[in-house]
Amino acid sequence: MELNTHQSGNKGGSEYGSGKGEGLYRWLSTLPAFLILLVVVLLNTSHAIHAQLLLFGEAQWQGYYQLRIDPKAPACDPDQDIEQALQRMIREQNEADDEFDLLASDPLPPEVIRQSLEAAKADCQFKFDRYNGIVERITPPVEAYRALEKWVADLGEFRMIASGIMLAVLVLICGGTALLRKHHISLRPAATVMDYRVSAFAQLLAFAILFYSMASFKSVALSAGINVRSEHLTLLWIWILGFGSAMAICLYQIVKVPGDALPGGNLGNAFLATPLYAIFTLISGSYFLLNGHASGIGIYINQMMELASLMLNVALYVLIGMLLKRTDLAQKVFDVFRPFNFRPEMLAVIAVAVSAIPTAYTGGSGIFVIAVGSLVYLEVRRAGARRQLALAATAMSGSLGVVLRPCLLVVIVAALNNEVTTDELFGWGVKVFLLTTALFAFYAFITSKKDDDQSRITSQEPVWPAFFAALKPLVPYVVLIAVTLIAYAVVLAAYLDEFSAPTILPVLLAVILLYERMVDKKNRRSAAAHTDEPEKPTLFANLQSSTAEATVHIGALLMLMGTTMTIGGVIERAELMTLLPAEFSSVWMAMLALVTILVLIGMIMDPYGAVLLVSVTIAGIAYKAGIDPIHFWMVTLVAFELGYLSPPVALNHLLTRQVVGEEEIRLSKLETVGENFWYRHEKILLPLVTMATALVIVAFGPLAWASMQSAA
Repeated sequence: MELNTHQSGNKGGSEYGSGKGEGLYRWLSTLPAFLILLVVVLLNTSHAIHAQLLLFGEAQWQGYYQLRIDPKAPACDPDQDIEQALQRMIREQNEADDEFDLLASDPLPPEVIRQSLEAAKADCQFKFDRYNGIVERITPPVEAYRALEKWVADLGEFRMIASGIMLAVLVLICGGTALLRKHHISLRPAATVMDYRVSAFAQLLAFAILFYSMASFKSVALSAGINVRSEHLTLLWIWILGFGSAMAICLYQIVKVPGDALPGGNLGNAFLATPLYAIFTLISGSYFLLNGHASGIGIYINQMMELASLMLNVALYVLIGMLLKRTDLAQKVFDVFRPFNFRPEMLAVIAVAVSAIPTAYTGGSGIFVIAVGSLVYLEVRRAGARRQLALAATAMSGSLGVVLRPCLLVVIVAALNNEVTTDELFGWGVKVFLLTTALFAFYAFITSKKDDDQSRITSQEPVWPAFFAALKPLVPYVVLIAVTLIAYAVVLAAYLDEFSAPTILPVLLAVILLYERMVDKKNRRSAAAHTDEPEKPTLFANLQSSTAEATVHIGALLMLMGTTMTIGGVIERAELMTLLPAEFSSVWMAMLALVTILVLIGMIMDPYGAVLLVSVTIAGIAYKAGIDPIHFWMVTLVAFELGYLSPPVALNHLLTRQVVGEEEIRLSKLETVGENFWYRHEKILLPLVTMATALVIVAFGPLAWASMQSAA
């Protein structure tokens, strides 16, 4: 199946090409991107390794913290002559005596001075004994061990310094790869010559704005007399060179249009085929340039570097999804439900509900959709679901878990707002999750098609034996997962949570892929094994293909996330939020206005940037209007998800198209020819109606309940 959004010409074969083109992509994008992500995993693990090295060092050499650095010899003299020192101090005391100085203290008696000198000599001897003891304990094994421990500690410091540079390089490599493959996220795929040329020209203008803004930012920083840190200056040069190179690619694409592009075209469709990141850049860039602030968009792009660790984790989650896609785990999980012969709608509900758990770890619905959305789509389709329903389930699959523990998005909300705690938010999040799951099931079942239900083949086999038989293949996976997590817990004291998941999960999936490869080889060596299925790829081949596929998705997603932060900058600097009334006539009017604004923000911004914007602009207005902080943030999270599912942008649907391919979208339209309006647009309407109903209940239900309570 193709994974192509911005390109529509390639109708068959591998997305990544073959021969020289494939090798070029592999060496210019896949390998560097893989190395960066590998370094990120190692650096993220370094703090846990360092903590364990310290503990091991303390267990091997008591007081290891004293042996980590070479001690300095005390400055005192342990062989000091007390009598000579005593006479000197008495003499100095007598010379300093002034009978006319009324404030002078009385001379100290010789015995007191002697006691002080003896105490100082004893203390000096103690310091020298301790110093000599430490020096004697720094043996060659200790020196070798502490060199290793300090090197790991330096990795942690390097991670803090280099995260921004690694992110910038990764964005440019992956974004450039997506640009070359015409894989950036747009409202519709390019099909005609005009589509391709207008899209390339718009991207050229966008990169020219970014290039000029970064150059202006660098000039302003250097001319202001500010001591610019070397890593910040390096980062600016990376952006300048990267955006300059992207301009060259766009110039080439204006001239060189794909051979399978259709002739003609019109400006309206060409505009829709322009990647969203370019449109956002043109909007924000025009605002800053017209206001005489050329470096503005560069400043906001660089703000993404403050969230470098978070953005690098986003890239890792995409790679995790591509690795998971290459395992048999998801298929075996869905095999457990097949003996029950569930209706396609029921399996879609199960898929959406189960997907909430990994979404809670990724912290963003869009990240989950682009990471493992293709798995959800394939499994729901395999159960017999119509394409429109499968597309709806895929787009919705990441929307329910953002309110569940341990979602990083909720942690950020609690960190930015002292009025709420994670326990309170996660407590209400469970209720919101149950509500949205029930609503999705309700709408899916009342809109089910009888033809689909009648077309299902009813199995005559007993359900429970088949169910338990389907569970057996999962046992090795459970053991592998448990052993891997226990190993992390025992060796590194690292446990799977929202912070460690990006680091642990790639290793866990590599273990699973290696296990599947070993089992496949064992089965093929067996005399009884006769299969026409192709041999499973090696671990290296899986890592290579996963990275190749992840690279374009990472580039498309991070470029979009970065440019939405510039839109947030426009909203912030234009003070658009001040247009909201300082006071509302009622809490109901306040909630209605805020819900509208929050949905609009969700339509154009990534979740992390949106949370930052809402925290500093809208949250205070909501609190002042009498909306409970917990209630407000639950409404905010649901409104964001509705925004990601709402046209005209409908980001989660664009990401769904990104991972399932244009061919499936085309077939879904052909499949519904002659159907009523709902079934022709079910992929949009089902998630939209579900989340809209949930938002209305979450936003106004508590207000109605409070009104009834006060009236009673």
